[in-house]
Amino acid sequence: MPELPEVETIRRDLHDVLSGRMLGPVEVSGTRSVRRHGDSGEVPARSDGRRVLGVERQGKFLLIRLQGPDVLVVHLGMSGQLLLGAPGAARPPHTHVTFGVSGGAELRFVDPRTFGQIFVTTAGSGGDVPELAHLGFDALRPGRGGTRLAAALAGRRAPVKAVLMDQRRVAGIGNLYADEILFGAGVRPDRPAGSLAPNEVRRTARAMVETLRQAITCRGSSLADQQYRDVYGAVGGYQQHHRVYGRQGQPCTRCRTPVVRSRGGGRSTFFCPTCQR
Repeated sequence: MPELPEVETIRRDLHDVLSGRMLGPVEVSGTRSVRRHGDSGEVPARSDGRRVLGVERQGKFLLIRLQGPDVLVVHLGMSGQLLLGAPGAARPPHTHVTFGVSGGAELRFVDPRTFGQIFVTTAGSGGDVPELAHLGFDALRPGRGGTRLAAALAGRRAPVKAVLMDQRRVAGIGNLYADEILFGAGVRPDRPAGSLAPNEVRRTARAMVETLRQAITCRGSSLADQQYRDVYGAVGGYQQHHRVYGRQGQPCTRCRTPVVRSRGGGRSTFFCPTCQR
């Protein structure tokens, strides 16, 4: 699933391409992708002919601000892609929604597994999106000295990795970056979240920001299936810098102890049993 670095990479590219341009025509060929609306024609009706003011991100959600109070919200789900193409050019398989873009471009929402979604909503008076009010603080902003992160972890018995991945507490982190962040912090992923000492919370907050920023600089991670692509169809590069994720049995980059893989809750977790305590 695309996580914060991948979504932020897409956001930056889309902001440069879409800002100030008009959308339309808009076509919906996969109704599951717009399932929040009872009428699949609502997305075209509320976005066709509208000017884009800018593109923002909230956790793993993309917010395309339209002229007026409406916001076009995109969540990529497990396999979603937003790809730019030329009008009239062949569309990739599993293209479910397309947006014409003034100036001669077309934005395609491609989603083989159809867990992603697109919807249009009306922002509140402060620009907030009501449907995203449940999200926790953005993972790039854990608070000075990790104060927001400390509040999210305090008193919780759940594993620290699970709390980092809980979008209601920390928005933007998934399985891959949780492993990389906790390695950077030297914290075992199965530690009870509330057991972290203040210095460990600060290390985790620092590792969170450093890891995510480096991944954004590398334009995200593309794994073996290369499912993640940026808007131009290019793969990311951060997978070349993974320190534990996907490296079962390989030597730790710090101490040379073999990286361990454990399974739980339908997910794999990778960590160093020596460096992470």
